[in-house]
Order: sequence, then structure tokens, then C-alpha cells
Amino acid sequence: MKLDDALFNWLQIERVAAARPDDEAALDTRDFFLQVLREDHGVNKVIVTSEDATMVYVRIEKEEGGTKLFFFDREAADQLVNDVYNDRCQS
Repeated sequence: MKLDDALFNWLQIERVAAARPDDEAALDTRDFFLQVLREDHGVNKVIVTSEDATMVYVRIEKEEGGTKLFFFDREAADQLVNDVYNDRCQS
């Protein structure tokens, strides 16, 4: 899995896990993507540094040193948590 894809998947499920801290499946899935980031891409730290009306900014720190900043569309980052919430409200 490409770094960008793994990081975006982590971001989406991190937002779900934050909104639903008792959701074991969300927590396990978040941990899975953290494992992918660590094992496949050498990432040792992931931080959502800020967000604004349109973007979410995520910084990674790599094992060999150095950091890299990524930015993701906020609407896309929130889509999964919105889908989970809407599905739950319709049930």
C-alpha cells in the first residue's frame, strides 16, 4: 500500500475512533493502519498538526529521521465518520 493511501486510511479511521472511543473495530482498524505505516514505510509518529475549513494537515516522522507534511481534503477525511454517523442514525 502506498504511503499516501495508508496515511489517508489512518486519518479517516482515526476520526471515527475519536468520535466513537468505545468502538473496538474502529480502534483495531486504526491500529492496523498504524502498523502498516510503521512496518511498510518506517513511520514512527503521526500527528494531525492542524485543520481548517478545507484541509487537514498531517505530519509524519520517520525512523531514519526527518519529517514530512501531508495535507488532505477535509470533506474526504470526514466522509467515513459521516457515513458511520448517518448509518447509525438511520438504524
